[in-house]
Amino acid sequence: MDELNCPWNYLVIEGVIGVGKTSLTRMLSDSLGARVNLEVVEDNPFLPRFYEDKDAHAFVTQMFFLLSRFRQQQSIPQSDLFQERIVSDYLFAKDRIFANINLDDDELRMYDQIANILESRVPRPDVVIYLQASTEVLLERIQWRGRTYEKDMDEEYIQALNEAYNYFFFHYGDTPLLVVNSNELDFVKNRGHYEDLLHRIVQPFTGTQYYVPSWMEGDD
Repeated sequence: MDELNCPWNYLVIEGVIGVGKTSLTRMLSDSLGARVNLEVVEDNPFLPRFYEDKDAHAFVTQMFFLLSRFRQQQSIPQSDLFQERIVSDYLFAKDRIFANINLDDDELRMYDQIANILESRVPRPDVVIYLQASTEVLLERIQWRGRTYEKDMDEEYIQALNEAYNYFFFHYGDTPLLVVNSNELDFVKNRGHYEDLLHRIVQPFTGTQYYVPSWMEGDD
């Protein structure tokens, strides 16, 4: 929708498992007439084993994700970013969040050697929208969507992941960053919530900004 005058050609939606990033990605692609770039999680054959025994399967699971995400990023030629708008539900650099949580020191050193080479060869987004939520809300949403390999995901792991995401994006400065607390937002079912967020996303800005819903502006 050109009438929105969106200043961004490559938008990335990020957040912890269950926060709603893929739903928002699809909705934005419809509103902006953009191509969708979705992370392919279910294709990782090691993921179910990782959730059963994280220590035993962390490295091979992480490396599969890293290489899979890199191959997918390579399918976005730089020329496409000038000719069409793209909305993605993951940031390539976020792979390090999971690596830092799940890998031991020796594994992490090997991972870093490979990741450093790959990161220099992927396109950089124009803007990142980081969806936040409390651990309690994330667990509720994970249970609601009912993915088999996520059914035994424990609160301690989600809490650690949530803290790691917040730390990562608190120090993030590679692109403009819009931080969105989604605890009280239901942009999937509430059209007003979605349109208010959409209006903020298409406003140009620099640095890190925090989304405040229009109905909360001016509140003490």
